[in-house]
Amino acid sequence: MKFGSTGESVRMALETVRANKLRSGLTILGIVIGVTTVITISSIISGLNNNVQQWVDSLGSNVLWVFHMPIIGQRPTAEMLARKKMTLEDAMEMKTLPHVVAADASLRHQDVNFQVGVIGVKYGSKKAQGVLLQGNTTSVRDIYDLNLIEGRMFTDNEDERRAAVVILGYDTAQKLFGKDSAIGKEVEIEGDLFTVIGVFDKRKQVFGGGSNPEDNMATFPLQTFRRLHPEEKNYWLSVKYDDPRNRALVEDEMRELLRRHRKVPVWKPDDFEIFAPDSISRLWNQLTGGLAIFMVAVSSVGLMVGGVGVMNIMLVSVTERTREIGVRKAIGATKKNILVQFTVEATTLCAIGGVVGILLGGIITLLIRLIISALPATMSPLWAAIGFSVSLAIGLVFGIYPAWKASTLDPIEALRYE
Repeated sequence: MKFGSTGESVRMALETVRANKLRSGLTILGIVIGVTTVITISSIISGLNNNVQQWVDSLGSNVLWVFHMPIIGQRPTAEMLARKKMTLEDAMEMKTLPHVVAADASLRHQDVNFQVGVIGVKYGSKKAQGVLLQGNTTSVRDIYDLNLIEGRMFTDNEDERRAAVVILGYDTAQKLFGKDSAIGKEVEIEGDLFTVIGVFDKRKQVFGGGSNPEDNMATFPLQTFRRLHPEEKNYWLSVKYDDPRNRALVEDEMRELLRRHRKVPVWKPDDFEIFAPDSISRLWNQLTGGLAIFMVAVSSVGLMVGGVGVMNIMLVSVTERTREIGVRKAIGATKKNILVQFTVEATTLCAIGGVVGILLGGIITLLIRLIISALPATMSPLWAAIGFSVSLAIGLVFGIYPAWKASTLDPIEALRYE
């Protein structure tokens, strides 16, 4: 290989990096920290985003919700809190719309502080504390993907006659019955006896750690619930429609029906809110967008420090190897050869830093998955590629000046340098 060739310049650059392992390692430390930060934070964000999307998908497809005030991404005003509540009749009216498959009205019992409270479900000497009480129409099974590990859903007849039946959440059943079957057993809830006709399977949740409050629940036919808690009036309406392409049409029809049913004047805005599970996804993406900006800011500091370190060491290297540069130029090396040699050396250093950062980020991601179940970190190939590309860019940007300085040295002056 010709001594002054580009290939020889690349070989010499790589040999220089190998010959100074400690200095090279210290030089790329900032790059490693920056890329590791990018990989780690992006892995956490990616894992959480996947979990949120899976949880949103579990809430049902082609579903719209209706409530008298917004509860996602907006703080209710006094006017919103004072609005007329939704009614069971509103839900029944929605069933008549052309593209609506099913409509459900549900109620939940909460204490005055909007918390679950201290409601207990008893079976013999065992008691499940803090149970959420909920009432639904039979249409709920047509809207949500509710899986039962045993038993059945309640019927229209049981709803109409306010039958004393209940379906328990997974955690509630486990506390009361363990591995035994709960079907046909009578449990005591707020002084009344109810026959268990079913047990729900565990539900998905955003964070892996801890228990899901939705699994500590007792679900009744709606009329049974109203007999138990007639004071509850905050109906939550759920509507399932036939095709995703009809969503806008269904929303318009629902809005028109509700305005007419609730006697809202033409000149006044809606006194209700229509939203879908993807509203949760949008709100979450807004939150993680801020975290992504923080990630870029933090990693940029490390990368800038690493870039300055690379430039500093390369300038020192040029000074140390001034005589070598003079010799190379004297026997035929061109400015381009010298420029390539030092640019490749800087880029190689940063590329190694990028690879090490990606490997460390992958190890940290794995440790997070193993140790912290609530943070389901998932390494993103896109961010790994971005981290590596940025490290290469840092090498080019901060290595070009020392390389240019080396390439412009006068060979005679360089040979005289001691």
